[in-house]
Amino acid sequence: MNQDPENQTSASAGSTSARTEFAGNTTPSPGSPPSDWREALLTLIASRISIIQIESKEAARAAAGRLAYLIGIVICIFFAWALLLAGGIAALAAATSWSWFWIAMAVAGLHLVAAALLSRAAKAPAKPSFTHTRAEFQKDREWIENFQKTRKSND
Repeated sequence: MNQDPENQTSASAGSTSARTEFAGNTTPSPGSPPSDWREALLTLIASRISIIQIESKEAARAAAGRLAYLIGIVICIFFAWALLLAGGIAALAAATSWSWFWIAMAVAGLHLVAAALLSRAAKAPAKPSFTHTRAEFQKDREWIENFQKTRKSND
């Protein structure tokens, strides 16, 4: 009989768990420590990818909020120009002794001030993205440094 673990599938009726048990690699239950460094590395990578996915969703929500501010800015600028052409300017000019172009400039200025306020709100500092990922990477760095120190002291 062949002793190669990959060829043992016929003896174990194709059972994957029998192959891993034959090789000495049993799958740990959740919460138990990994049996070897490869498994630990895969678990670490999987957890980091999960954190990145969660924080990517948060970053997308923040970007959507900024996009809403930018859309507001564009709308205000559009209305600033539209009001320059509106008939209300002509009506105000006819009702007062002011020239119509000064009224149009004042209305456009008001809308530009509103656009500037929205622009300032969009530039406000946002909550930092990927805080959990950064914290986990920092823990990983510290663990690696401690592991290397421990390893050097054992050599």
